[in-house]
Amino acid sequence: MQLYTQTSGTGPDLVLVHGWGLHGGIWGRFVPLLEAHFRVTCVDLPGHGRSDWQGEGTLDAMTEAVLSVVPAPAVWLGWSLGGLVATRAALMATGKVTALVTIASSPCFVRKPGWQSAMLPVLLDTFAAELAQDYVRTLNRFLALQVRGSNRYGEVLKTLRALLLAHGEPDAAGLRAGLEVLRTADLRDSLGDIDCPTLLLMGGRDTLVPVNAGHAASKLFRNARLEVIEGAGHAPFIAAPEVAAGWVYEFVYKNSGPSPSGRRAG
Repeated sequence: MQLYTQTSGTGPDLVLVHGWGLHGGIWGRFVPLLEAHFRVTCVDLPGHGRSDWQGEGTLDAMTEAVLSVVPAPAVWLGWSLGGLVATRAALMATGKVTALVTIASSPCFVRKPGWQSAMLPVLLDTFAAELAQDYVRTLNRFLALQVRGSNRYGEVLKTLRALLLAHGEPDAAGLRAGLEVLRTADLRDSLGDIDCPTLLLMGGRDTLVPVNAGHAASKLFRNARLEVIEGAGHAPFIAAPEVAAGWVYEFVYKNSGPSPSGRRAG
């Protein structure tokens, strides 16, 4: 069974890939700011939202599943885990990804020698262990970490929690697989092979993927630009949707020419 997708808007194709434990509905306030300029396709990752789990237990399998259902060529935008998927797509499907945007993402989510701006591995190990006992509580705890220390903390957390189960319960195996990807994936050595323009959007107060991870990652791409949304945590497209949409529009506009509307988003 194919993954669930939803498409709206007019213009160049833009694919949105959500983060761990959520679904394409997370883009609800973001899409209206983009669909006047792009044809936006939101996809639910395997085992998330309205997409069934078919055993896509690796980053490559998840990426291939998304590639099989979205338009091409397209700009790809991924948030957090979705940023890993979008980055892998740019490596696996050269020509299908015309530009890459990651939001609050990293090529390597856990700390390693020489890579300290990341999560401690024990954090993801703890989440994995807790999933089997109470996955809803575990997901809610993860959502709270995403907004910790940011402006509009309560509002963003309320939005995330309201959307969490809006399209059904995520598959436990899909959640475990997503955590394992976050724990093990390391694309740092491959980023130099990506030849499409890249925009890294970071939240200035993100405690899961610190801004320094964006600075370090930007140096590994051939052609990457880093922008920081001050005051935002791990979900800057919720905390400051107009700002995030404006950066996406400006980036795509500069790298592919004017959009049909000729206006900046937001």
